[in-house]
Amino acid sequence: MSLSERLSLYLQLTRLNRPIGILLLLWPTLWAVWIAGAGHPAWHIVLIFVLGTVLMRSAGCAINDYADRDFDKHVQRTRERPVTSGRIAPREAVWLAASLAVIAFVLILPLNNLTLLLSFPAVFLAASYPFTKRFLSIPQAYLGIAFGFGIPMAFAATLGSVPSVAWLLLVANVFWAIAYDTEYAMVDRDDDIHLGIHSAALWFGKYDVAAVMTCYVITVILLAMVGLMIGAGIFYFIGLILAEGIALYHYRLIKHRQREACFKAFLHNNWFGAVVFAGIVGDYLFR
Repeated sequence: MSLSERLSLYLQLTRLNRPIGILLLLWPTLWAVWIAGAGHPAWHIVLIFVLGTVLMRSAGCAINDYADRDFDKHVQRTRERPVTSGRIAPREAVWLAASLAVIAFVLILPLNNLTLLLSFPAVFLAASYPFTKRFLSIPQAYLGIAFGFGIPMAFAATLGSVPSVAWLLLVANVFWAIAYDTEYAMVDRDDDIHLGIHSAALWFGKYDVAAVMTCYVITVILLAMVGLMIGAGIFYFIGLILAEGIALYHYRLIKHRQREACFKAFLHNNWFGAVVFAGIVGDYLFR
């Protein structure tokens, strides 16, 4: 196998060719970086957390494909992934994930001890999430914690502590993750039933659409509480109104439970995270 072919496989393994996962992890991290920095975050912290997000998401994808290699071969959408198709050895995926995690750890070495301490549960959450689909009824909640752990780390890096607003922001991210990953799970519902994999779409059953919309509402309410705690102004809340409008658009997409429409809704969550971030940035700029 040539070097270019192997690099192409690594690109597929880490999903760098499909950046939606990185964006869904990046937006809440940036929410936290901007709020912790009161709208003027240190640029070295911004750079460290952006690069760390890319590295840890890529490592998580490699571990996910290692964990799901025996399941993926039975699903048409995933059977050609590099590990399950045999083009990359399982141990190679583990080594790649470990290498990316080590690089991410090196990036945060210039930060304070609390940030370094929080990095250990962050790595554990990222590495263990793919296995939770075997025993947790709603693994999407665990995903929300794993995807949101950059939030307390961002506050720790900026303030040297993790205030209550950081944990509230993390809880908001958990409900957002349940919403968008349930939309994603609705795409694979039939395959998950066949393989015996747990997902929120299966656990919610016929109430899946209502559950998704409820999670969006709770997310926006919690983010509004965050806004009140930080003394946010009109631009912050305009961002939340736009986010709720996006959620209502998602209802139109998922209400008939069609696979392509549910997947479109999942991808569209990038805009939900983006408008919340735009509201945060705009609020600090025009205070």
